[in-house]
Order: sequence, then C-alpha cells, then structure tokens
Amino acid sequence: MLGILLIHLMLQTGFQYLPESIVVVFLGAFIGLSLNVMSGQTGSWKREEVFSPMGFFLVLLPPIIFESGYNLHKGNFFQNIGSILVFAIFGTTISALVIGAGIYLLGLAEVAFRLSFSESFAFGSLISAVDPVATVAIFHALDVDPILNMLVFGESILNDAISIVLTASITQSANANAEASTGEAIFSALKTFCAMFFASAGIGVIFALISALLLKHIDLRKHPSLEFAMMLMFTYAPYVLAEGIHLSGIMAILFCGIVMSHYTHFNLSTVTQITMQQTMRTLAFIAETCVFAYLGLAIFSFKHQVELSFVIWAIVLCLIGRACNIFPLAFLVNKFREHKINNKMQFIMWFSGLRGAISYALSLHLNLDSEEKRHVIITTTLIIVLFTTLVLGGSTMPLLKYLKPGKKRRPRGTVRNSSVEGEGAGAGARRSSSSRKRSKSISLSKTREWGQAIDSEHLSELTEEEDVSFTQARNRFGRLDRKYFIPFFTRRFNSQELHECKSQMADLTNKWYQAIRVSPLDSDESDEEIGLAASTSQSHLTRS
Repeated sequence: MLGILLIHLMLQTGFQYLPESIVVVFLGAFIGLSLNVMSGQTGSWKREEVFSPMGFFLVLLPPIIFESGYNLHKGNFFQNIGSILVFAIFGTTISALVIGAGIYLLGLAEVAFRLSFSESFAFGSLISAVDPVATVAIFHALDVDPILNMLVFGESILNDAISIVLTASITQSANANAEASTGEAIFSALKTFCAMFFASAGIGVIFALISALLLKHIDLRKHPSLEFAMMLMFTYAPYVLAEGIHLSGIMAILFCGIVMSHYTHFNLSTVTQITMQQTMRTLAFIAETCVFAYLGLAIFSFKHQVELSFVIWAIVLCLIGRACNIFPLAFLVNKFREHKINNKMQFIMWFSGLRGAISYALSLHLNLDSEEKRHVIITTTLIIVLFTTLVLGGSTMPLLKYLKPGKKRRPRGTVRNSSVEGEGAGAGARRSSSSRKRSKSISLSKTREWGQAIDSEHLSELTEEEDVSFTQARNRFGRLDRKYFIPFFTRRFNSQELHECKSQMADLTNKWYQAIRVSPLDSDESDEEIGLAASTSQSHLTRS
C-alpha cells in the first residue's frame, strides 16, 4: 500500500529521475532498517522478513511472466523472433558459461572465493537473468528505434525463463551425476535444458490453443464472469502441470501468454478483453512491487557474508559475459537481417543488462551443502542486483541522450508496430503530440505507460469484412498464420454479434455516467453532458 501511494505521489509530482522499481527497493530498505531499529536485539521480525523462494515462484512470478507474454506487442516481436531467440537462448548460455568458468578458475587460482564446478555454473546461470525494466521505460520515454526496444525487451522476457531453466538443469544434473566428468556434466546439463525448454514451451502452446478452440466454439460471451473464470483457469493450468511433472512452469506460462494473446484473446467479449488485460497488469504490478520491496528488505534482514574479491570479480565477469553474448551474436545475426543492429545499439544492449529480482530469488532457491557458500552467493547476488539497477539503470538515460541511437521509424501502414510493448492504445494521439510530450517531460514510470489507455491491438474484433493481419511479418510463418492458423483458431464476428458487443459497451458507459455523483454547482451542466453522451452513443449504434 505504501508502494502504491509512493508511486502515485511520483506520478502526481512528475518525479522522473528514478524508475519505480528502484524507489520501491528504497522503501523496502527503509522498512527493513526501521524494523531492525525497533526490534533491537530481540529480532522478532526475522520470519516475516524472509523472502520465500517457493512463494516467489508459485505466487509472484507467474503473473509477471504471463502478463509480459500476454501484453507483448506481437508485430515487432515476431518480426525479430530469430534475433531474439539467438540472444535469449545462445546469449544467456554463453553468458552463464563465461561467468561460471571465470568463477571456477578464479577459485582454483585462489584469487576469489572458491566454488565447486557445478556451483560456479549454477551461479553463472542465475546471475545471467536480465531484468531491464528501467531501460525499457527509458526507451519508451526517449522514443528510440522500435527494433532496439523490442530486441532488449524480447530478450529479457525469454532470458528470465531460460536462466531459470538453465539453473534448474545444472543443479539437477549435478545431483544426478555427482561422480561424472566435466564433459559429461556439461552434456547432461544441456540435454536436460533442451528437454525442459521444448517440453515446457509445448505444454504452454497446447493449453493456449485448446483455450482458443474452446472459446471459439462455446459461446460464453453473454456471461463475462464465466468467460473470465475460464481464462484464469487456462492462465495458471500450464504452470501447475509443468511444475508438477518437474518441467519449467515459467517457460510454459510465457508461451501460453504469447499464444493466448495471439488467438484466444480475439474470441472473447469486449468486456472480458478489457477485464483480462487490466487484471493481468494489476496482478503483475502488485507482484513486481512485492518483489522489489522484499529486495530492499533483504538488505537489512539477511545475514550477509561479503567476500569483496568475489563480488568485484563477479561484477567484472557479468560485464564480460554480457559482452561475449551481445557483440559476437549481433555480428552473426546481422548477416541475416535487413535492418542491421548497429554499434550504438549493440553497446546499449550490452549496457542494459541489469540483474533483477529473479536472480536473487534463484540464489535463495539454491540447495548447497555449505551454509557459508550459500550466504556468500546470496550476498553477492544482492549486491550485483542493486549495483546494476542503481548504477547502470541510473546512467542509461544520460547515455541514450548522448549516443542518440535512433528515433522510432514510422513508415506508412505500420501503425500497430510503432508501439513496442503494446502498452497504450492511443498510438495515433500519442504520435501527434509525441514531440510536445518529449519536450515537456520524460517519465520512467511503467505505471504511466500502462495507464495511458487500453491496448488498441487487443481491442480489434475480427469482422467478416476486415483483413486478418495481426503481424506485419513477411516470413513464412506470418503467411501461414494469416492463411490457416488465425481462421482456424479465432472466430470472425458477424454484424449482429458486433452490434451486441457495441451495445454492451454503450450500456456500461451510460450506466457509469448515470451513477457518478456530481456536485450541485455542476449538476445542470453534467445532466446535459449525460444526455448528449447517451444520445451520441445511441446514434452511433443506430448507424452501425
């Protein structure tokens, strides 16, 4: 509640120097410090302060991951899917291997704190989870090239899931093959990773396609509560199933979100479309606020064990691992891209590799034989998360202003693709006043981006006369999707159904107008407005 009020205060006062996530971390740290001072030596708050990894993975993380997939702007995402997958899968693996190998070799040389082979690579995997919330907010504010925006955002969405799967694969392989050689251990971990990745993604896609077919053929649109309940069941079911059979629930729920957004969403009534989108955003916001507040609490609540050389080398290796990920892979994907990733873009992609709460939760989730090693890894992870979020996140805006990596290109016919995350419907209105807004203020607020309006891409119903084109992708899948998949998994609304949807929305609007309380001074004017609004909406319905 304090976090919500603090964010509201930031929005009201136009405070624009820090992203919301960092402010909530500070709030958590302040509360943690206050509890420590109040409890003194008795320490009665320890249990309340403990960040539960099980609670994080079962309750807080699913809405964040599902929302990022569900409200993803699919046009730019699918146009760049090849590059995003290369950076997310191969890039994260390269980063984990570089950091893991560096930590292991430094430990052998007794330069830094020593970890075993599997522990080193587990640490490399968990610290490779990138969370550029602040960077994406800055990209929105500065109106940068949508290709750069989507590469960073798309990589971060998949990267979280892949980092979780990679860490789980390494720890599982280490437990199963305790006596195996180094080569066998790496091969076993990669085999486990591939099996978890594809099986989990497959579960998510299957559930999403079943939900699309179910809601296409069973007409629940006249009962929005049943329709919304069905959507919620399909949202969480793949996560529970995947976790239950020891696969990755995060990967399943991410792909479920992307596919449900692409097909199922357009089989819903207009009311449920809005309800679903706003509910997911609200749950994701609450979960993110809780996570960052707990991160701040951890500064004062956890028993820290700082190994300075280990912390410094880990930060250096994170930067080196990110460089080995971005620059060679960008060179490689540029061979196959029309729109090249230039040197400035590559540098910003390298710089925007902030570590987030997922890394910290994974470090708490590690089962290590030594309590000392566990404390060292958790403390180091927390320091790296805070360092990258505050230092790198805080200096991204000046860097972007200095480098000017390119404004959004807006060719004709790509209205939908001009907004990257799909968060904000009034694209045309924003475009007409974007220069005025930029000159006035730059906001790092994700909440403000979410609160602009309902996503326009998600509120376009398919009529028999309209051309079905969600993605502007020119690739083979895009053509197949438009020709076969979209007609099969989504239903086209006929004129009568479309009229019913419009009537439903008009009724809701009129009820709201009539229900609001107005002051006595404004009552005459308000009555006139209500009458005008009602007659206008009625005339629109008559015309349609």
